[in-house]
Amino acid sequence: MRHDDIDAAAIRIAPLTREHAEDLATWRYDPPYAVYDLAGADPDELLDPALGFHAVLVGERLIGFRSFGPDGQVPGWDYDDTALDTGGGIRPSLTGQGVGLGRAVIAAGLDFGRTTFAPAAFRVTVASFNARARRTVESLGFEQVGSFAALRDGRMFDVLVRVERPQT
Repeated sequence: MRHDDIDAAAIRIAPLTREHAEDLATWRYDPPYAVYDLAGADPDELLDPALGFHAVLVGERLIGFRSFGPDGQVPGWDYDDTALDTGGGIRPSLTGQGVGLGRAVIAAGLDFGRTTFAPAAFRVTVASFNARARRTVESLGFEQVGSFAALRDGRMFDVLVRVERPQT
């Protein structure tokens, strides 16, 4: 399946299965995006409900994943409960082909997250070098609230938030 063959309206979010988790654990990205590699991840961890991983499917084909909760956090930022952290990725062979697919996948994840969790806001943490991810989330209404150096390796990350409803 190629990027051009994917109908954005056909994208759906579904529970992550063991087969999906085992597939995700093989995903490797080209540098400098290797920071997002899932290769070697433990499928049992990906299936842990506390991490909030979900499959992004077109038909029955796994094209990506979305997560809701702590998986979207990078140690080094003072996260709080004012927003739901969300993260995700697209199958490596489908990346870097324009903003359309990434935007559609993230939008589908936000729709799912809004319906499932009803957060006051969503928060994403993006590696500062990742201009394409940043453009994509900004096109969906996210605004930067800060930057920080990750505790793990000192790499810079940006934190962006999108308010869903007025906070009381």
